[in-house]
Amino acid sequence: MEQGHKLDETFAFFLNEKLDRIILSNPRTRDGYVKLILRPLILQGRLKFQAEEFTEKQAFHKNMSAREAAEYLKDQLSKLYRNGEIFSLLGSGTILVGKKGTVTVKIKKKVVLAAPDKKAEKTVQTGRTKAADISPEDLARLSRHNRAKHYVLPEGTPVPFLVDLGVMTKDGAVVKAKYDKFRQINRFLEFVEDILPRLDRSKETRIIDFGCGKSYLTFAMYYYLKEVKGYPVRITGLDLKKDVIALCSRLAKKFGFENLTFLHGDIADYEGADQVDMVVTLHACDTATDFALEKAVRWGAKVILSVPCCQHELNGQMENELLEPVLQYGIIRERMAALFTDALRARILECCGYRVQILEFIDMEHTPKNLLIRAVKQGGPRKDREELQAVLDFLHAEPTLYRLLMEQDD
Repeated sequence: MEQGHKLDETFAFFLNEKLDRIILSNPRTRDGYVKLILRPLILQGRLKFQAEEFTEKQAFHKNMSAREAAEYLKDQLSKLYRNGEIFSLLGSGTILVGKKGTVTVKIKKKVVLAAPDKKAEKTVQTGRTKAADISPEDLARLSRHNRAKHYVLPEGTPVPFLVDLGVMTKDGAVVKAKYDKFRQINRFLEFVEDILPRLDRSKETRIIDFGCGKSYLTFAMYYYLKEVKGYPVRITGLDLKKDVIALCSRLAKKFGFENLTFLHGDIADYEGADQVDMVVTLHACDTATDFALEKAVRWGAKVILSVPCCQHELNGQMENELLEPVLQYGIIRERMAALFTDALRARILECCGYRVQILEFIDMEHTPKNLLIRAVKQGGPRKDREELQAVLDFLHAEPTLYRLLMEQDD
């Protein structure tokens, strides 16, 4: 009863026009929904709350009053989710549900006023807040909620490293020419957000970013995990370009990112770690991706996030009499080779004990390098390799990752 009262008080305080979002995550089972995000919006002149519920591949929406939203959130916390995060102009909060159902609520208020509490409580009880009752500032913000994309690193809030890298202005506005990069950074952080339950907050998480380049995403990952979420992390970025590594090292020092380091070196020859929890490889060209994936598997990495590019190897290997009529067209052959390459990588990782998904990273209109391979360790190596071998025989192909992981282990 007392725990239910804690949640009632929490939602009474936050379920109003000042709310930015509430996120429920870390489900007790991965069979259905994996995350829920609740946001306010204006519908037909009234304040409503939209729940966006995510499965592994889809998202579903539901609109509710404040009262309905409060009951819905409590029900979801009692049945499915173990973590809750609240972001609001009034403050922030966390909700943790223990294994025995114990609820721990921590709230940090930015303002402490008696009037908003009563107003918020009335909002939850009646669910009838009208747009006319909302201040012009909040109404404008909610209108933007209705039409704008919600980002992990929101627009309007300056992030120091994004300012220095030229993505944001000093007041937090996104530079128009860098908007695609801003979208890419936030999309990547959505994938990082999804795997947080796989990381152990009680000990330092070791992360390697192979082929980090200018390191927009490396800096974003460190900032999000360390500064925003408070995870103890140590991240190393590796790249072949000495000038880029020197620049990134200076920026990491400038930002005070003590556990973020950059090294010059080749992916295939890297021997700087014995154990790694998470491996990231973004746009590592052609077989460089394969060497990074092989390292990840050898380390027993819990999580792998890979966005391959320039998949040339299979293009030069594929031979199949049945497919020849369509493979004769160069651009078709190139695209089919790229898709086969990533599908085979996913299947090889599955054979090595990972649960694998291939997801859209960024819309094709923004970059052709739009597929992300997400692999999460969930068991030992699989023995059923016959289907994989049949596909390789059909294509007359022998990809690098297969040689590195499958042939050497036979």
